[in-house]
Amino acid sequence: MKKNITFFLLITSFSVFSQKINTLTPQEKKMGWKLLFDGKTMKGWRNFYKTDLGGAWQVSENTITLDNTFKEGWMSKGGGEITTDGIYENYEFTIDWKISEGGNSGIIFNAQEDDQKKHPYSWNTGPEFQVLDNDKHDDGKIPKHRSGNLYDIFKYEPENVKPQGQWNTAKIMQKNGNVKLFLNGRNVIEYTIGSDEYKKAVAESKFKDDPMWGTYTKGHIVLQDHGNKVWYRNIKIRKI
Repeated sequence: MKKNITFFLLITSFSVFSQKINTLTPQEKKMGWKLLFDGKTMKGWRNFYKTDLGGAWQVSENTITLDNTFKEGWMSKGGGEITTDGIYENYEFTIDWKISEGGNSGIIFNAQEDDQKKHPYSWNTGPEFQVLDNDKHDDGKIPKHRSGNLYDIFKYEPENVKPQGQWNTAKIMQKNGNVKLFLNGRNVIEYTIGSDEYKKAVAESKFKDDPMWGTYTKGHIVLQDHGNKVWYRNIKIRKI
């Protein structure tokens, strides 16, 4: 019996570590997971408020990569935020990310394409899972702006983010207004949209002047262009 258990564990471990990136296992398919990035094309992604995609967002070595060679303000020339075609409400979403030295990016969710003049960016309507080089970017000095935090709303402790140049895994779970954020397998932040705790945190943030900010329970999922090189892969979602 002991030999059988050892053999099973070895096979299971091999299965986990041998899974190719940007793919789904048979079990994930049964559970309803869908890929949002196939590792080869940018199908299913476009610029926020647009129907096409800026050339600075590229597929490189099985990742979605932002080329920040040329700047246009605080963003990359030919870049801009990119959004899922789909709108999602109750879901589990996972993504691997890696940030460059001194880099800044983010994963915005529940973003609304409602009024481009009033809300030109996704973070004007939806909250952001922060992606940051805590050590080299100035935002790392601000407690609620560090990597893995719900940007300017909630921070988590103790931190378990891997440093720039290394892969991290973020997960967002949202069900009927209850939101859980995970970083590298750990539930780091949890809140309920509309709760007293959440309203208080928003009222103390830079988003306090927009009564609708962060109140949406469905929307687009967006990857941010903050003018720094960033990589994303293994982008998956399933309805819950």
